Amino acid sequence: MTDTTGLWWALLCSVSIFNVLAWTATAAFAHRRSLALSPATRGAMRLQMLLSAGYVLGCAYRSAFPVYDVGRQVLVDTWLSSVVVGRSVATVAELCFAAQWALLMHGIAHANQHRPGLQVARCVMPMIAAAELCSWHAVLTRCNLGHVFEETLWGLCAAVLVVSLLLVWPRCNRASRPALTAAVTVGVAYVFYMFQVDVPMYWTRWLAESEHSQIPLTLTQGLLDASHRWTVTHRWADWQSEVVWMTMYFSLAVWLSISLIPLPGRLTLGLALPKAPALRAV
Repeated sequence: MTDTTGLWWALLCSVSIFNVLAWTATAAFAHRRSLALSPATRGAMRLQMLLSAGYVLGCAYRSAFPVYDVGRQVLVDTWLSSVVVGRSVATVAELCFAAQWALLMHGIAHANQHRPGLQVARCVMPMIAAAELCSWHAVLTRCNLGHVFEETLWGLCAAVLVVSLLLVWPRCNRASRPALTAAVTVGVAYVFYMFQVDVPMYWTRWLAESEHSQIPLTLTQGLLDASHRWTVTHRWADWQSEVVWMTMYFSLAVWLSISLIPLPGRLTLGLALPKAPALRAV
């Protein structure tokens, strides 16, 4: 293994250990804080803990066994690195992450009686489930067009959530606005990255495939190929194109997931503006 590749892998593994410790500390803090909250908010925080745990552990697994799915390229020579195993772990983790988004949006919209926000919350999981199907199609067929659709769906989902949060803003209590502002800011940054970096990257790869007349595998061929074939490489040149997104995904995205754990308590309590008392007839 080259020094550069080894250092990058060590970084991924170190960040994953830190992430697990950060989740543990945040979950403990949220649990103590939730004791003073309403049963509904306490339940939302506990569900956020479980969903975040699924994402944190899934990303830790993928950090320990890095895989470039379409290229069938792995860093560690073991069946644990196989594309089918890695993609299955990723699917579960990403659905957990998406469920965190949906749960948070539902809590905010419900607290404010904001029907459009509730509809958006219900659309999150179907959109991301469709994105996961596109991802599987890309991985099995080795055609990056599926990844273009996948990342576009993720970006659109985040964009719709940001718009929904902005629409619910007028109903917010001022004490809740800093947390809401942080959520919107992160959402805008995420949408910008997806449509300025991620989607164009996969689009460029698909164009390169088309230029070389690369014939996609069938789903059956792809399943067999992804289950039993992987190429072990430690060359930095082979991993360089994956370094940026993997490093950010297994660090920043995980920290976002962890930060969502205590948010139900910060956003849903007192989020709706108090109603003015009714005037009594004299």
